Amino acid sequence: MKLTLKVWRQKNNADKGGFVSYPIDGISKDMSFLEMMDVLNEQLTEKGEDPVHFDHDCREGICGMCSLHINGKPHGPQQTTTCQLHMRSFSDGETITIEPWRAKAFPVVKDLVVDRSAFDRIIQAGGYVSVNTGGVPDANEIPIPKKIADEAFDAATCIGCGACVAACKNASAMLFTSAKISQLAMLPQGQVERKDRAEKMIAQMDAEGFGACTNTGACAAECPKGISLTNIARMNREYFTAAVTTENV
Repeated sequence: MKLTLKVWRQKNNADKGGFVSYPIDGISKDMSFLEMMDVLNEQLTEKGEDPVHFDHDCREGICGMCSLHINGKPHGPQQTTTCQLHMRSFSDGETITIEPWRAKAFPVVKDLVVDRSAFDRIIQAGGYVSVNTGGVPDANEIPIPKKIADEAFDAATCIGCGACVAACKNASAMLFTSAKISQLAMLPQGQVERKDRAEKMIAQMDAEGFGACTNTGACAAECPKGISLTNIARMNREYFTAAVTTENV
């Protein structure tokens, strides 16, 4: 395949940045998108030019590190992670536009790499079961209905890639935060800190500069793990219940 790559290049967060076009040839349809980027970087390195910086790690659709906005869509034309996107999804001679995630809370580090530590701080605010919640009984001693266990597991499949933020015109992190709240709110182990968790995680989400939910569902439509909008509704219930409980104390 012969392609033209229109890549966002930016030296650092203070730099204005801009698109640079790179012609590339000999790309196999069986290559992953990141393997194609590797080929581009090999060519740039051979020419003595600075390679394109982009995030990646496991390349198995698990870690959530890869984060490219491809032809106007987070992770590209398929509802999957960038590392699981293959070049057969594109046509010979096509121009592919590659950008970083666009969000105030995700500042650009360099080129296509963004700082997603805002997600880490949301988790640190309450996305855990602390050691102060009592003894840990054997898991089999706590019967959990399969429907609830399945919903909690589905929420826990969120890999924190940030596609939901990139897809939202308000750069909202509601889907990510709600998934992290839901996976614990539905299980017995998460009940002790349930109230504080919702309040603290939502407060941190707002403090990081993420926008409000647009109610358009773009986040769920682009999520590579299929996280449901139901989690946002559950998070809202958790938050309002915590607020009402606080007022009545």
